[in-house]
Amino acid sequence: MSLWTSLEPASATVDPGGSTTVRLRLRNTGDVVDEYRFEAVGPLAPWARVEPQVLRLYPGTTGSVDIAFAPPRTPDATAGPNPYAVRITPTEHPEATTVPEGNLTITPFTEVRAELVPPTVKGRFRGRPKLAVDNLGNTKLTASVSGSDNGDQLSYDIHPSNVQIEPGRAAFVKTTLKPKQIIWFGSKESRPYTLAVQRSGVDPLGIEGTYVQKGFLPRWLATFLGVFLALAITFVMLWIAYKPQVRSAATEKLQEAGISTLPPSPTASPPIPSAPTAAPSTTPPAAPTQAAGGAAAGAGGGGGGSEDKETKSPERTAATAVQELATDEPDKKHICYRAFVKGKGWTEAVCDGETAGTVGENTPLKSLNIAVSGTKGTASAAFVHNPDSTDGRGHYTAPWSGAADGNDNYIGSTKKDAPNLLGFTINVGDGAGAVCQNAHVHDAAWLGLGCDKPGEGEGYIFGGSLENDRWLEAVKFTV
Repeated sequence: MSLWTSLEPASATVDPGGSTTVRLRLRNTGDVVDEYRFEAVGPLAPWARVEPQVLRLYPGTTGSVDIAFAPPRTPDATAGPNPYAVRITPTEHPEATTVPEGNLTITPFTEVRAELVPPTVKGRFRGRPKLAVDNLGNTKLTASVSGSDNGDQLSYDIHPSNVQIEPGRAAFVKTTLKPKQIIWFGSKESRPYTLAVQRSGVDPLGIEGTYVQKGFLPRWLATFLGVFLALAITFVMLWIAYKPQVRSAATEKLQEAGISTLPPSPTASPPIPSAPTAAPSTTPPAAPTQAAGGAAAGAGGGGGGSEDKETKSPERTAATAVQELATDEPDKKHICYRAFVKGKGWTEAVCDGETAGTVGENTPLKSLNIAVSGTKGTASAAFVHNPDSTDGRGHYTAPWSGAADGNDNYIGSTKKDAPNLLGFTINVGDGAGAVCQNAHVHDAAWLGLGCDKPGEGEGYIFGGSLENDRWLEAVKFTV
């Protein structure tokens, strides 16, 4: 080697949004004049600049270049020590490339942004806003969330009440507001409240919102009921005042006619009606089993067993769950869903950011059942394992399937030999609405929140993995 190098200092520190300079000294230890070219390499290369980029040295002489680092104040500038290197390529002997290495420590900074979605909620008995917390710093954020209001008029159910957010990521905190007193009659009332994001050692970040509490019954109905009650009382009082005279006159007329006022003797009780028969099935009947044949024989002998059969309760699908939410909150958007887990079957239907599936149990998903309300319908497609793949990736099995508001949409298959779900595409309102997803993939944990941007891109959002050995284990959706 015909080159000696030295970094001064070998380790440096810089603040995000600031800059620092490291000097690289080098000496030509060869016996010919050589020209050296410099290039920053490694993760910090986009934020590094070498001046000058070319240096010419005579044998035995020493020169230096400056390496300026300017990391931005963004989550990409990871806090802590970060290695870097500079590639030095001699013009005369390019095979003798030298790569001196150093260390740059980026100081941590914290920046938190929070927003209520929506800032104003309405309801008679409860309101369900969501708090979006964004970690814009370069270190992990740990915080707790609490609620308060003037006059202690509301109670708060916050889930989760403690969050840990990686740099550049966001978390959604679901909040249920419940008024402590119900407005039975009258107009709506506004109740301001504050959700506070509290971090250790700093003042809490307060996000203000408004809960508009509606009256259980409108004022005009209360007036109507009051007038109706007054009329009813007046009618009863008049009836009591005139009833004795009417009854006396009627009794006298009956006695004059010789008719008894005693009730007639009771007749036989009417027969109890039989239970209604079941509606006819549109599917071919199944072959009778031995037990069914025995029941039929018993019925032929004068005894029936069909009355003892229990009616199976209907399955609670995603459409069932979203219809319940739409009835309770018709002015809000909702998405409900459930997952078919291999070896376990369908999970319970969950809604609006809750987890469907399993985490950490190594059980793949086979199918998803999704339903929405207030979004003008949804559409989706399944990306599944492909055993014939030549590049290790899955494929789409069928075209898009869609469903209107309040109806079930299914992707994938629940058959025993059906392929595992690797990913999915989804949109709402034919791409005119926003839908967010987060997928938990085998060997990769949660992939992070991703949202559709109406009017931009393809009109849908993809979640999950493309690789055959990384199947879906759990999903979350919000609209």
